[in-house]
Amino acid sequence: MSFFKEECPITITSTAIEHIRTILQEKSINTNLYGLRVGVKGGGCGGASPLLGFDTVKENDHCYILKDFSVIVEKKHLMYVLGLEIDYEDNGEIKGFVFNNPNEKVVV
Repeated sequence: MSFFKEECPITITSTAIEHIRTILQEKSINTNLYGLRVGVKGGGCGGASPLLGFDTVKENDHCYILKDFSVIVEKKHLMYVLGLEIDYEDNGEIKGFVFNNPNEKVVV
């Protein structure tokens, strides 16, 4: 089953944390039941796309406490999110969470 780890493999900027907290409050999401799931979906020719949302902990998940909410990463996704930085941008052209890694920049 899942367990809490000490060091989160991803970084979430203060701007992204503020936006996550706003969503948690506006949607009345119970942080005792739900955490921020970070992972990837897809694959194949187009590569993997980032996954971000609120979810409950499932078997094979790793959980990390980051500020006042938990971050959930499925064990098989760890290698894809290791070193990932999640930011939030709202500058006219880009509005949303931005995934920064050494290889690419993705906005969702």
